Amino acid sequence: MPTLTRLTRPTALALMGLLALTACTASAPDRPSSGAVKTSGPDAALTVIDAPDDRDASVATSRELFDSSPVVVIAPTGDANAQELAARTAIGLGVPLLVGDTGKPTSTSTTTAAPEEESSSPAATEDSAASGLDAELERLGTTTALVIGNVEPVHDDEITVEQVPAKAADISEATGLKLAKPATDDPAGFATIIAAHEAPKPDQSGDSHASTGPSTSIPHPKRAAPLEDTVALAVDGAAQLASIATARAAGIPVHLLPAESPNPQAQASVIEALHASKTTKTLAIGAEFAGQPALDWKIRTARSGTQLPGGGQVLFPQHQFVALYGTPSTGVLGVLGEQGAEASVQRARDLAAPYEALTDKTVVPMFEIIATVAAAGAGADGNYSNELPVDSLRPFVDAAAAAGLYVVLDLQPGRTDFLTQAKMYQPLLELPNVGLALDPEWRLGPDQVPLRQIGSVSAAEINTVTSWLADLTNEKSLPQKMLVLHQFRTAMISDRASLDRSRPEVAVLIHADGQGGQSDKQATWANLHRDAPTDVYWGWKNFYDEDLPMLTPEQTMTAVSPAPDLVTYQ
Repeated sequence: MPTLTRLTRPTALALMGLLALTACTASAPDRPSSGAVKTSGPDAALTVIDAPDDRDASVATSRELFDSSPVVVIAPTGDANAQELAARTAIGLGVPLLVGDTGKPTSTSTTTAAPEEESSSPAATEDSAASGLDAELERLGTTTALVIGNVEPVHDDEITVEQVPAKAADISEATGLKLAKPATDDPAGFATIIAAHEAPKPDQSGDSHASTGPSTSIPHPKRAAPLEDTVALAVDGAAQLASIATARAAGIPVHLLPAESPNPQAQASVIEALHASKTTKTLAIGAEFAGQPALDWKIRTARSGTQLPGGGQVLFPQHQFVALYGTPSTGVLGVLGEQGAEASVQRARDLAAPYEALTDKTVVPMFEIIATVAAAGAGADGNYSNELPVDSLRPFVDAAAAAGLYVVLDLQPGRTDFLTQAKMYQPLLELPNVGLALDPEWRLGPDQVPLRQIGSVSAAEINTVTSWLADLTNEKSLPQKMLVLHQFRTAMISDRASLDRSRPEVAVLIHADGQGGQSDKQATWANLHRDAPTDVYWGWKNFYDEDLPMLTPEQTMTAVSPAPDLVTYQ
């Protein structure tokens, strides 16, 4: 029989608790019963539990999901082993797992008031956490607390506290739950265990996990029905064990995300699970979510189930793009126009195939379609740019989508600004596999004409496109969009350091367009990287006719450093 330590309570109240426990035991000799647990989903579509302290996080999670619980489980802060056992116990009972302060070694059956001292920051934190725990127990209407491991006493004389060592056998004897040895002793794997731990169905009341041994002392409350309107995303780590357990105890599925990048868009399995889910609310658990921009968009997009060519909803760094460049109906501007849509798809696939052996990334064939073409004449609108109709591009865009190719639409705007032209192609940009490319070489001033000078654009103008494209992507719940910036001279993009890279909806890629001898191309590549903004990706162009010689795929991936994220063929 485990040692049950009843913490600090008047004798009369202890006797009352014992009599109440005995009364419950009389009706269910093997396992005392208790009142019913009541749960409800969060009010908002997205609720973030981002408290860095496991004590505060456990209280916040309980508050979001449980309206009342006559029984709770409490484990010590920072003790992953005790929390793992407590987590499975809480799930088995269908009650919240709260985290308390670690108890002092001498505090077992009695509590002695410590002399008053000046409060320090850690002490203040502990006092705050203890206050939060006590308040949560009161809110839940808790009458019995199962304390697993070394935890500071509960400051409520109306709560029956049963304390057991953090050992599976002792917990099983106290609760009637069968706790097997965890699949791993490594705390790094505990979150996976708890997220996958199955709770008994409400009408089972824990029977599938119950012991048939001696009488137990912990009441088994009637568990609530699973919360079918909510799903949880949790950072994979021991710090979230209590919150994950509380979510599982409420019947909520939990999907884990890596701490270094807790983005559901990057995990195909999570996207599929969220899309298949019939839930309407999301609980995001982990301090790392506090720094996630546009988290609402990331979750909405993941729920859509739409994935990019190559999988997931994030373009980089997991994908390697290889593009065929040009415009439909003419081969003068690039190899894309040398054949029809279906033949171009096959050519792009053949072009990308050799790269599969040269990178660990998923290789994705791609079209870069020139949508607006710089013109020698001013044209009816006077902008020296011919805008191809959306319908003329659709056969290539649709063929690419059907074949799993990505597409970017290239703009050569002449005297028009990039944003004005980008908006013309919104119907295509609302497709999940279509991004945008800006070619400053052909961005002209009010008195300039093509081929008499090299054009340029300010970072401020590019940022207006970034903002518009990001807003469109967010509004339509689309996967991340690629924004390619063509450049072969630093002067082509003024104030490049101020390019907006803050919007996760858009991945900015600088594409080096130098041609000619390889030494000159390498010099251009190095020059463009000098003082380049951070958080951008890079593209390299291979010219069939102008390069002397054109690099092979192997040379492109080994001689160009850093290796480009996008390789385009023109």
